[in-house]
Amino acid sequence: MMNDEFLIDEFNSGNVAAFNTLVWRWEKPIYNFILRYIGDCDLAKDIMQQCFIKAFKSLKKLRDHQRFSPWLYRIALNLCRDELKKKKYTTFSISDVRDFDENNKSDYSIVLKDNDNNATDLAHHENLAELLQRALMTIPEEQRVVIIMKQYHGMKFTEIADILKAPINTIKSRMYYGLDALHAVLQRWGLDREDLEYEM
Repeated sequence: MMNDEFLIDEFNSGNVAAFNTLVWRWEKPIYNFILRYIGDCDLAKDIMQQCFIKAFKSLKKLRDHQRFSPWLYRIALNLCRDELKKKKYTTFSISDVRDFDENNKSDYSIVLKDNDNNATDLAHHENLAELLQRALMTIPEEQRVVIIMKQYHGMKFTEIADILKAPINTIKSRMYYGLDALHAVLQRWGLDREDLEYEM
């Protein structure tokens, strides 16, 4: 299987198709990262496209080809931050989630562990996923991004520190306080730690 470094070398040698393979390989994780960070499907698609356009234009400037992944995530993160500043996005509030609860008439305190009723499990799983996304949007950005990278993308603390240009101890601290903040928010919304652990 062709690794990223090989594809980058091919691209730099004039093989544009090699970049298409990089896009095919990375578009899903980059999109999911942006979506979790920004909470808007359509906007996430637009930012993902901007990310790969920028990567296409700048790839020849990347000296260490083994650092393609953190480099790409950093581009995506900076575009997200720029967009939030430009649009002045606001985070979800507790009242937003109360409206969501009332509209759906669902009991979100149910812990999803019963596999006998897959349809019911799936419905609650989707509701929890949406609530968790809203909860993520209520915590500080510096904590949210660490949680997304660690919990959803399985990155090591060293990788996250590299992307965010921050000390590892700072990253660990943000992770700890971010999860604690999430637990507090979800508890106020009628969910418990097991719900969070199941969904994440």
